[in-house]
Amino acid sequence: MNRADFQRLAEVRIREAEILLNSGYYAGAYYLAGYAVECALKACIAKQVKQYDFPDKEAVNKSYTHNLSELVNIAQLKDSLDNELKSNRDFKINWNSVKSWSEKARYDTNILETKARDFFSATTDTSNGVLEWLKKYW
Repeated sequence: MNRADFQRLAEVRIREAEILLNSGYYAGAYYLAGYAVECALKACIAKQVKQYDFPDKEAVNKSYTHNLSELVNIAQLKDSLDNELKSNRDFKINWNSVKSWSEKARYDTNILETKARDFFSATTDTSNGVLEWLKKYW
């Protein structure tokens, strides 16, 4: 997969999450919204790879994680994230909601509507959402 694939996948997954959310399938919406963030972060990582450069094996192996905080580090966005968290209270609230997402959510069928809606909002808010912030770097 390349950067454009991850960008496209992030957009598709967030649309699917919205459809599920509006249809009352809150667990699936929560999972796919988190997966959209993961894909956006992987697009940021893919952007770092230069054509014809041989990738660093350790960085490549570390990229095969679902941990959003680890992916921020691998994408070399830690400083940018810290600055945004310090300067933007609304973004900080959204990031704190999103950062604990795990791929294990795919097995959780007990996500309540409020959690799914709050998570989706934290992800998609056009002013301070996590996806909007990531799009600046992907």
